[in-house]
Amino acid sequence: MKIAIYGVGGVGGYFGGRLAQAGHDTVFIARGAHLDAMRRDGLQVSSPKGDFVVPLDSCTATDDAAGVGVVDLILLGVKAGQVSDVAPAMVSMVGPGTVVVPLQNGVEAAGDLVSALGPSPVLGGLCRIVSSIAGPGRIAHAGLEPTIVMGELDRSSSERVERVRHGLAEAGITVEIPDDIHVALWQKLLMIGPWGGLGAMTRVTLDALCDTTETRTLLHQAMSEVHALAAAHEVHLPADAVEKTIAFLAGLPPGGTASMQRDIMKGRPSELESQIGVVVRLGPEKGVDTTVHSFVYESLLPGETIARTTN
Repeated sequence: MKIAIYGVGGVGGYFGGRLAQAGHDTVFIARGAHLDAMRRDGLQVSSPKGDFVVPLDSCTATDDAAGVGVVDLILLGVKAGQVSDVAPAMVSMVGPGTVVVPLQNGVEAAGDLVSALGPSPVLGGLCRIVSSIAGPGRIAHAGLEPTIVMGELDRSSSERVERVRHGLAEAGITVEIPDDIHVALWQKLLMIGPWGGLGAMTRVTLDALCDTTETRTLLHQAMSEVHALAAAHEVHLPADAVEKTIAFLAGLPPGGTASMQRDIMKGRPSELESQIGVVVRLGPEKGVDTTVHSFVYESLLPGETIARTTN
């Protein structure tokens, strides 16, 4: 397959690196010092699953999406808030058989892509991985089994999903195809949004959030808001999703922080809008109470505004 990796951060860099390592014709769309380092030294990936380097002669790195041409697969690895901005630049890469898989947090990325590209090429998707840019041209995978979850937005089975799964599996990437991708997307939002938002407000690690009665109660309340909002959008999560998610988070090793929390604590632009703001925006439309999310959003918004005007 010819594959374009749009956004070479912790997510795109790791999955794209594995695909290039496996011999797929891979184009990385990056920018700035990160792109310069990739062009000079290749893409360097450290991982518990084995360190590796993708040399320049094994892939193409560019900041010119328009010059890439039509590809078979686009993995979109930019931040959720950037999807609508970069989607128009992807039009020239999309042909009749192209498949686009967004890997963002939140539940709006696929819709943003459909608005720009039409419904035909777009799948629903998400990923599970703990990874980041360790420096220009360097990606660090720190934990979790790197996994891509994807499926048709109309909940159907399709040959193209199986084709993409096969290509990803050839690169040693774990792939899950749920019965309903919308359930998977909302389940991830139920976990990552409340954790990241409350973690950013309290500036404590996940174990402290779960071990403190008051913040554990807030986690439960925030997750219940997401659960109710999903149901209002006819996405029916398991009845015990909140309890199981809190139990899962409480059982993780101590010291964990969410990606949005880390961005906010470092004064960087974050996914506040796509992880917390989305609940605040969609709640009133469906008559769903979002008191906890509204408080978190309004508390974090001034810092987010400063980060976006100074970075």
